[in-house]
Amino acid sequence: MSTALLTDHYELTMLDAARHSGAWETECVFDVFARRLPSGRRYGVVAGIGRAIEAIAEFRFGEAELAFLDNANIVSSDTLAWLANYRFRGDVRGYQEGEVYFPHSPILSVQGTFADAVVLETVILSILNHDSAVAAAAARMVGAAEGRPLIEMGSRRTGEHSAWAAARAAYIAGFEGTSNLEAGRRYGIPTIGTAAHAFTLLHESEKEAFAAQVATLGEGTTLLVDTYDIERAVTAAVEVGGVNLGAVRIDSGDLAVAAKQVRAQLDALGATSTRIVVTSDLDEYTIAGLGSAPVDAFGVGTSVVTGSGHPAAGLVYKLVARKNTLGNWVSVQKTSTGKSNAGGIKTATRLMASGIATAEEIVVGQGDWTGSGRPLVVNHIVAGEAVNLVSPEDVVVTARKHHRMAMAELPADSKRLGAGEPVIPTTFSDTSA
Repeated sequence: MSTALLTDHYELTMLDAARHSGAWETECVFDVFARRLPSGRRYGVVAGIGRAIEAIAEFRFGEAELAFLDNANIVSSDTLAWLANYRFRGDVRGYQEGEVYFPHSPILSVQGTFADAVVLETVILSILNHDSAVAAAAARMVGAAEGRPLIEMGSRRTGEHSAWAAARAAYIAGFEGTSNLEAGRRYGIPTIGTAAHAFTLLHESEKEAFAAQVATLGEGTTLLVDTYDIERAVTAAVEVGGVNLGAVRIDSGDLAVAAKQVRAQLDALGATSTRIVVTSDLDEYTIAGLGSAPVDAFGVGTSVVTGSGHPAAGLVYKLVARKNTLGNWVSVQKTSTGKSNAGGIKTATRLMASGIATAEEIVVGQGDWTGSGRPLVVNHIVAGEAVNLVSPEDVVVTARKHHRMAMAELPADSKRLGAGEPVIPTTFSDTSA
């Protein structure tokens, strides 16, 4: 499917005007970065890189897209003819998916002619802002869970396509599975699900509903025990499923108190291996608050798919360098109050001490640079072609592994949920002199 119209009107009017001024073929570099992290956050998580690369490859103007632009009189006829043959021919480099980032990290750099690169702004930002927001929230929840598994189950709380994208981002950040089947089909993410309250209410009794579920899904299933009375439901669940029943789920009430009562009841009934899963509007704070409760797994919905209060990561796409009439690179930047940024072509490394990150070093310029630390910038697209092209499933698996490594490098303070500054500072080195 074409992604060419997943964009803003002004991307094409800028292209049109630049064609008429003659500047459209100027070689440029655009950076994707965040001026600051969402309030109180100590790190960000890069997610959506694989989806963005796919979207760039699919950014083509077919007959339907061209007809719309023509009928709406959005661009001139010569620009319309140029768009008919558009394909991105430049380079994209940046952080690996799953990496953590900080203010001004050059998460993605797009190099090409102004015409090639400017039209990609909206589609790139829409993907990275959404997926990175979800991944950052998910990473905080994974930290709060302290090794206990989390399941993403927020499909009904976001758009239908955002749902599978959110499941992908949450899985990269450490969630163990999702309720969303499309995410399972596209990316091989484990899908999980049993029954809602409607299934219990359908039957004449809780015990009848439990029996039907166990007969269909086996004793390893998870039975929902809070439709009526939790204590009676747990008794019925063990009677039907036996002492090897997989799990029970609690979806309402004071979860900490209920979990302790249910654990004691399960143990008394001999179901000592039956796990307790809790759901019900969880976020990183409620998960952390259940740290001492006998909870074995968490199901998270609304909070994770909406970025836990920060539904967009605050990423921007800014022109930072262009070639002048002599063919030399010149730095350009926005300098308005509160929205300034560093110009110039950049790379970045993560400075380390004894295996722990100490700073994010951004290197500006194209001069010789000899530094230390872990390099953060890799090639994603070269001359219009994706590098290291693998399946969408492999991209997700690789990103998940990389995220685990990157999180392990952060100082211990990164797990604090209270408001604070970025866990490591951002520094700049300039090699352009």
